[in-house]
Amino acid sequence: MRGRVLTNEQHTLVMGVVNTTPDSFSDGGRFLEPAVAIDRGLEMLGQGADIIDVGGESTRPGAMPVDADEEKRRVLPVVSALASAGAVVSVDTSKAEVAAAALDEGADIVNDVTALADPEMAAVVADSGAGLVLMHMLGTPRTMQRDPHYDDVVAEVAEYLTSRAQVALGSGIDGECICVDPGIGFGKTLQHNLALLRDLPVLTAGPYPVLVGASRKSFLEHLLGPIPVEERDTASAAAHVLAIAGGAAIIRVHNVVTGLRTARVADAIVRSAGGD
Repeated sequence: MRGRVLTNEQHTLVMGVVNTTPDSFSDGGRFLEPAVAIDRGLEMLGQGADIIDVGGESTRPGAMPVDADEEKRRVLPVVSALASAGAVVSVDTSKAEVAAAALDEGADIVNDVTALADPEMAAVVADSGAGLVLMHMLGTPRTMQRDPHYDDVVAEVAEYLTSRAQVALGSGIDGECICVDPGIGFGKTLQHNLALLRDLPVLTAGPYPVLVGASRKSFLEHLLGPIPVEERDTASAAAHVLAIAGGAAIIRVHNVVTGLRTARVADAIVRSAGGD
């Protein structure tokens, strides 16, 4: 991955989220100004985040698209500053133009929620040697929660991610640079999300590391009743513990301190060798 190697051999990796958007579901508007977003990313880096994921276009249900120029305006100063500070930076974008610009500014990973829907994206990633996250989403952010249906959500998500990884490989992307994400909350009902978390070993048994992002998602509120977004971190931790037990390599979180504590305790339990 562009001269860097990320591995979960020692511990589960924690990806911190920085949304430079006015309308993201968790923190929309809080980090819209580049200086504020940079400070937030540096804070996460200091807290121990392994990766900082910078996004400039909301993918919450019903979100409207943002043009590439505006997305670049939002993310490029943040990516550049965090990369210069030594962070492993992921750019959360589905646009090849934005990805290429972010990679030029020092990003190491492209986190593509559309799994290479942009026909130019695979070449951008392959040419750069960047890491790539391929996520499953049913439809688009505007349509994904309109009565999503699967015959077997786990099997269908696994098949989709395998097929998109094959596209990546066929485009010259190194298999060791690929990570997959089942897309919790992206075109899934509560029961679909629960099934994916429960049966995550179906995905983690495959050849690619699995990223799980359950942080503050609305399915937690569906389980527990109305909870302000910022109060969902303990519920998020429960989902992430089970994801780690199921073999997840990376958890994507809004609260890095809670995420790290969650991961370290889960790792200690899951990776313990037994004994007295």
